[in-house]
Amino acid sequence: MNQARKIVLAYSGGLDTSYCIPYLR
Repeated sequence: MNQARKIVLAYSGGLDTSYCIPYLR
């Protein structure tokens, strides 16, 4: 599931990445 989420974030463009970083940590 982690890999699938990373793909979605990468597709989003990076905006979600900032939101996932604190969530994963």
